[in-house]
Amino acid sequence: MLMTYNQVPIPSFMYGTAWKKEATTQLVQQAVAAGFTAIDTANQLIHYQEALVGEALLVLAKQGTPRERLFVQTKFTPANGQDHRTPYDAQADLTTQVKQSFASSLAHLHTDYLDSYVLHGPYARRGLSEADWEVWAAIEALYDAGKTKMIGISNVSADQLQLLCERATHKPMVVQNRCYAALGWDQEVREICRAQGIIYQGFSLLTANRGIFADPEVRAMAAKYGMGLAQLVFRFAMQVGMLPLTGTTNQQHMTEDLQSDRFTISAEDLQRLEKIGI
Repeated sequence: MLMTYNQVPIPSFMYGTAWKKEATTQLVQQAVAAGFTAIDTANQLIHYQEALVGEALLVLAKQGTPRERLFVQTKFTPANGQDHRTPYDAQADLTTQVKQSFASSLAHLHTDYLDSYVLHGPYARRGLSEADWEVWAAIEALYDAGKTKMIGISNVSADQLQLLCERATHKPMVVQNRCYAALGWDQEVREICRAQGIIYQGFSLLTANRGIFADPEVRAMAAKYGMGLAQLVFRFAMQVGMLPLTGTTNQQHMTEDLQSDRFTISAEDLQRLEKIGI
């Protein structure tokens, strides 16, 4: 377990449900059976089936895993990240869009609260626009009302995150970013998170870094620890302070991924991995 700066515990590994389509319900059940207790989704039909995550939660509750034993995180996705199937009135003001999307998520997930609610990405490419501030204020209001235990932001740059931390009433408790070895594993953003007590969630740790799996040094390192390449990457992520996400659809890989915390990478190897893709 990790702990956010507002003293809410969060599991140290998360199962991501993007691109699972009609298999979502079954895969969430498999992930929980394997040992995952944190599930990530979004109210965005292009890439996620949030309602099918909810179906899995209902089945799991009947099988003896109640909602409160699981950590459920979903996202508000702005209209520019949606297709025509927006879970809110796209003509409404942004505050209303957030409220409608949140209510829709609660209905999809058959719950009356969320563990984490995340802005799927800023509206502006650089800096933070008026739209970003309005949406963040609406998300803060949900947190203040006790409807979500933590709030966060995804797909955010270091400059944007710094600005949000400086000016927001509540800075994010979590940041979720795609993590590239070639960019120092998002080092700038991770450093801000470390300084501010924010949990950094890294996604696409495997798919965004296929090149490093061919690196003889990385392969030799995995062999040295008697672990798979995926386990090496996930353990590296944990040791540098990340909360990794995996989206594997393979039951055996789910089990193996959860075993990533059973070994420790040496300081020397950790340093080498930090710079492997640069």
